Amino acid sequence: MTRGPVAVGRLSTAEVGQVLALADAAAAADGVPPLSEHVLLHVRYDQESPGRGPVAARERGRDLVVTVGAEVAGYAYLDPEPAGTPDSADAELTGELVVRPDRRGEGLGLALVHELIGQAAGHRVRLWAHGDLPAAARLAEMAGFERIRALWQMRRSLRDRLDEPRLPAGIALRTFAPGEDEDEWLSLNARAFASHPEQGAWTRRDIAVREREPWFDPAGFFIAERNGTMAGFHWTKVHARESLGEVYVLGVDPAEQGTGLGRALTLAGLRYLRQRGLPEAMLYVDEDNAPAIRMYTALGFARTRTDAMYRQPAG
Repeated sequence: MTRGPVAVGRLSTAEVGQVLALADAAAAADGVPPLSEHVLLHVRYDQESPGRGPVAARERGRDLVVTVGAEVAGYAYLDPEPAGTPDSADAELTGELVVRPDRRGEGLGLALVHELIGQAAGHRVRLWAHGDLPAAARLAEMAGFERIRALWQMRRSLRDRLDEPRLPAGIALRTFAPGEDEDEWLSLNARAFASHPEQGAWTRRDIAVREREPWFDPAGFFIAERNGTMAGFHWTKVHARESLGEVYVLGVDPAEQGTGLGRALTLAGLRYLRQRGLPEAMLYVDEDNAPAIRMYTALGFARTRTDAMYRQPAG
């Protein structure tokens, strides 16, 4: 069969289905999903409205596909805006890619990496390798990329003891109100994750697409308030297929750090997930976030997987 060149552009309806099937096949073969939720939401939702205008187009990012015969054999995504200050010389673009298991070893991954570099218009490219598999490390080495970051997945049983949440004085707990809380939550999220390259940059669209997902449940989205103003949150998620709960996003206002609010919110969410009948919970945390890792370890979490980020060399 003949391999086509790497094509860049909006995915067709047929290609959306093939990319999602490709991701499922790779997950089944490797034991770990090859694409982040962020990219999968993009594939599912960002192809819908061709005439949404320049702002929406800028938010979409770039889709790259390579075909063998008439089928998508490899897919890559490049974020639309550089990490850091977009106009600075050291601004970087983040991407992800996946190759169909039965087409590996044919140079498709390297072809996608080279096209990602070309599409980055001079910005350095960073690539996530979910599960940090040996094949991904080899591809990064072939492309000359260096490992720069690691994200831990941690898990704990929900059958073990869970303490009662002890909220700081003056804090009240409620659940998220869709259609009312989005803007204030975005403001708090930006403050809580001001130094985080992905989470702190969320927009109203990032919330909107998640509110459309079947797993979205405001009853598991906890908001902590002080004097009627959001001070922290714990957004949980249920992975129904795996019977797994997730500490999806947890954040506190910088003014509340050190008060114990983060621990209390974590426990509130974990107890909710246990009430849902789930046996286990997981979360993601940066390897260099020592305070968060200490808190999660004290709450019974242990590392189970690592995702790695590789970066194109300078020059």
